[in-house]
Amino acid sequence: MQPTQLPFAPRVAEYVPALVRIPAGWFLMGCDTGQDNERPVHRVWVDEFLLAACQVTNADYGRFLRDTASLPPPFWGDPKFNHPEQPVVGVSWHEAIRYCEWLSASTGRNFRLPTEAEWERAARGGKGDADAGALFPWGDAPPQSLPGYAGRCASSWKTGPEPVGRGESNAYGLYNICDNVHEWCSDWYAPDYYALSPERNPRGPETGDRRASRGGSWRHHIKMSRCAARSSIPPEFQYADYGFRVACDVATAVPH
Repeated sequence: MQPTQLPFAPRVAEYVPALVRIPAGWFLMGCDTGQDNERPVHRVWVDEFLLAACQVTNADYGRFLRDTASLPPPFWGDPKFNHPEQPVVGVSWHEAIRYCEWLSASTGRNFRLPTEAEWERAARGGKGDADAGALFPWGDAPPQSLPGYAGRCASSWKTGPEPVGRGESNAYGLYNICDNVHEWCSDWYAPDYYALSPERNPRGPETGDRRASRGGSWRHHIKMSRCAARSSIPPEFQYADYGFRVACDVATAVPH
């Protein structure tokens, strides 16, 4: 499935990432059989929003570096991580936020990082609106059972992430949504947040020491994460398996 290209042109920059619409709706967030921080499973409403079909690539991030005269992240010159179509890695949460601010200023639209709730709803691809959400974007079958999984582990995932968009998308048209690199989310992280989370558009705790992240990573034995799996690190950390994808508000993305 190809990502849905939205019919608008940027006001300033010529570059806008391919975006897909994630419809508003209820879903069951969390997993009873996962880690403690994924409990309790709770019903959540998420407003409609847009999410980039792919993780931010080195080519994407290079535009930001050139326009802002910013220093590149670690691993920028490492041949294991610097292919233009690989996701950019070694970007801290603060740098991901600055990228979103630059993209917003250059396009006139409100780009940002997705919340954990938005990310999980998008990852499920609509499989989670009923009584029980699927474990993975494709269903409940383990990743090891997917065609080509062993080959990817043995080759493209051995020393770094693979170029984005090479595999199958989920039902919404999102690529690598649960694999390749961990993706920063906007939320502060708290392991017990689900017990206190609001029912509509939760945005995480007000404060914290770590920022939330989602998705699997090329570095792990199991390369694809479950949709509900949570992770977190301090926002200043720059890891070789951390990247991000951008979200965008619908109201600011499509002119009236």
